[in-house]
Amino acid sequence: MASLLYRLGVFSARRAWLVIVAWIVILGLTGGAFALFGGTLTSAVSIPGTATQKVSDELAEKFPSASGGRGTVVFTTTDDTAFTDEQKTAIGALLEKTTELDDVKSTTNPFDTQAQIDDSAQKVVDGRQQIADGTTKLDDGQALLDSAKSQAAAGQQQLDQARAQAEAAGQLAAAQPQLDAQQAQLDAGNAELATQQATIDSSRAELEKQSATLEEGAKLLDLASNIRQVSTDDTTAVGTVQFDKSLNLVPSEAKEAVVEELSNAKIDGVTAEVSNDIAATIPEVLGPGEIGGVIFAAIVLFVMLGTLIGAALPLVNAIIGVGVGVLASLALSGTVTMLSVTPVLGVMLGLAVGIDYSLFILNRHRTQLRSGLDLKESIGLANGTSGNAVVFAGSTVLIALLALNLTGVPFLGLMGTVGAVCVFVAILIAVTLTPAMLRLAGMRILTKKARAKVGHTDHQARVPNKPMNTLRAAITVVAGIAVLLIVALPALSMRLGLPAGSSEPVDSSAYKAYKLIDDKFGAGVNGPLIVVADLDKAITDDELVSEQVRIGTLLKAENDVVAVAPIGASDDDLLLAFQVVPKEGPTSESTEQLVRDLRGLDIDGVAELGVAGNASGNIDVSEKLAEALPLYLTVVVGLSLIILILVFRSILVPITATAGFVLSLFAAFGGITAVFQWGWLAPVFGVHDPGPILSFLPILVVGVLFGLAMDYQLFLVSGMRESYAHGSPARLAVQRGVHAGRTVVIAAALIMTSVFGGFIFSNSVMIQSIGLGLALGVLLDAFVVRLLIIPAVMHLLGASAWWLPKWLDRILPDVDVEGASLQRNHPTETHDAAGPKHAEAHTS
Repeated sequence: MASLLYRLGVFSARRAWLVIVAWIVILGLTGGAFALFGGTLTSAVSIPGTATQKVSDELAEKFPSASGGRGTVVFTTTDDTAFTDEQKTAIGALLEKTTELDDVKSTTNPFDTQAQIDDSAQKVVDGRQQIADGTTKLDDGQALLDSAKSQAAAGQQQLDQARAQAEAAGQLAAAQPQLDAQQAQLDAGNAELATQQATIDSSRAELEKQSATLEEGAKLLDLASNIRQVSTDDTTAVGTVQFDKSLNLVPSEAKEAVVEELSNAKIDGVTAEVSNDIAATIPEVLGPGEIGGVIFAAIVLFVMLGTLIGAALPLVNAIIGVGVGVLASLALSGTVTMLSVTPVLGVMLGLAVGIDYSLFILNRHRTQLRSGLDLKESIGLANGTSGNAVVFAGSTVLIALLALNLTGVPFLGLMGTVGAVCVFVAILIAVTLTPAMLRLAGMRILTKKARAKVGHTDHQARVPNKPMNTLRAAITVVAGIAVLLIVALPALSMRLGLPAGSSEPVDSSAYKAYKLIDDKFGAGVNGPLIVVADLDKAITDDELVSEQVRIGTLLKAENDVVAVAPIGASDDDLLLAFQVVPKEGPTSESTEQLVRDLRGLDIDGVAELGVAGNASGNIDVSEKLAEALPLYLTVVVGLSLIILILVFRSILVPITATAGFVLSLFAAFGGITAVFQWGWLAPVFGVHDPGPILSFLPILVVGVLFGLAMDYQLFLVSGMRESYAHGSPARLAVQRGVHAGRTVVIAAALIMTSVFGGFIFSNSVMIQSIGLGLALGVLLDAFVVRLLIIPAVMHLLGASAWWLPKWLDRILPDVDVEGASLQRNHPTETHDAAGPKHAEAHTS
């Protein structure tokens, strides 16, 4: 590999303009591909196959009228007074006009809906009064009928007495016709009374049936009584916009058109705020914070290298690499669903590793030039040695990122793939474009002072001649571990979740809509749950309302449920759907617990109870990632340990490297939790509503940080191994390795931290938390673990740090990551007095 990279470096130096033009053409082609095939980015996080997704798919299949994504728009009066009739009419007209936009299926007028709810409640009151009036009339009629029945009974009694008297007097035959006539009259009267009684009984039964139906409806209304479309003070109203497809499939242009239509409406005294379902903020790829991070990186480069050309070269290379990697990835967004944070992660990694990888090669080249080596030879040798280390270091990053596909989470796998593409491009840029740019820069890559001393023996750096103090090493290990453990403590209380409207920028419409709903309607309205009951058997139309009341009552009885509203029944009458409004918002612990309680609820006649919504999505994503994490860590750590064993030919060095990574990882988690969940230093980082940590952030940070941590481990410890292999005592080799690599590692870590840190001030909480996690992780890993703890541990281990079983030593290939064989064939120093002049001749 080292020889191949040497030849590649020499070729790139000789054909510098060809290589530069080739990369510019590639950049143009990827830009064209993005323009032609790029699609819509989404902010909706979903995982196929989860319980939440299953419910959503079932609803789409069995409730086609309700299918399609929904978003809300909140109307409120500017002076906090009740809506006027003119304002209500204007809002209704605006919503009606919105249905004419592309991809909009329908809208819901909040005032009409609230009027229907109020009318239904009034109908219950009126119906009860009508039933009460009807019952009174029936009771009055029954009293009259009972009186008539009594009179008829008395008449029958008198007739029977007359018949008995006539019979006793022997005059029955003479009186029979008259008695029969009277009996017939009584029988007719009794028949009429019986008819009247049947009518009253029938009417009473009908009233009782109507009353039962009315009361069932009243119970449904009562269950949903806390769900409103217009606030009780009549100052705020919530309308809905329904699209003809899922939100993540709705083109961004369609959403933007809706936002523009609603936000720019000129209704006197009324403002419209659109929820994050429609107006979620797409993260800026390069905002002020990100640019500030790059500027800080440029300053670090200039301080380290001392020349503008030297400082600009890694930056230009990184920017070209980011352009190629990100544009190529975005070209796929038209065919695959890509989370909005994905390209930003590519920018993060591409900038950070792109600058660092070019810097490693450039720094080696500068050292060789100062020793008097020929320009092109130095470029090739730097590419074969440091470039070889770059390839091996980058391979650990690639493994960690590509292994995200093993999680089984599509959006996370895609993020890893995009990140890997950007890192891979950064490696290619480093070993091809960097040599080409170095050829054009010539000797100007050195400062004037350095050029004047090229080839002088006093220009060589002094190396340490004694190891560090053992007591100091022991104290460093203990103190370093203690610091990392203290920083990691908040991670013990880390909660995971997905972003809600409260995570949007304070000045955004989505955030204002979220807060208005929270204030006027209750926090739970921002994150309603959809509960689906799969019935054991189909229900009839007569049973529908009573079954909805029965199940709805059981749902309402659960802790932290504010309201339950029936959505309807499927066409096959085997599924009932309900909207459940929790007490608190979608990211709260109580709402997550409610989801678990609802899923575990056992109801007679219900085969299964499913739940969908933001809170259930949080749980499903977290559980899915928790299931995938063991396999992911096994693959990433396992493969990386193999690479490190190959590189360092040691067992303990890779183990200590991994243990150090775990410490810095949990310290990074602790910092993230303290800032974004606890709210520590919230104003500094722009965190306005602390909440759960992004659910996929831990596994993402694990992947990225592990690869980057191994980068610094490789560049520092390879110097120790090189010194040890050349005969230095083990503990002295540690000191010399740190001395040789610390400057470039410090600079690289500062650059990477500044690049990641710039994203902390993004307009997206997802980007902010990822940026802080990676920046803090790199900072702690580089300065505490790699520069302090690892050298101290290596000192304490002494020669045993390089122990390797003989049988393993025999079968392991010699990967020669430091390019030692290349250096033996191409000495890095020249003592020829003509050396400097010879090198100078190649600057043109």
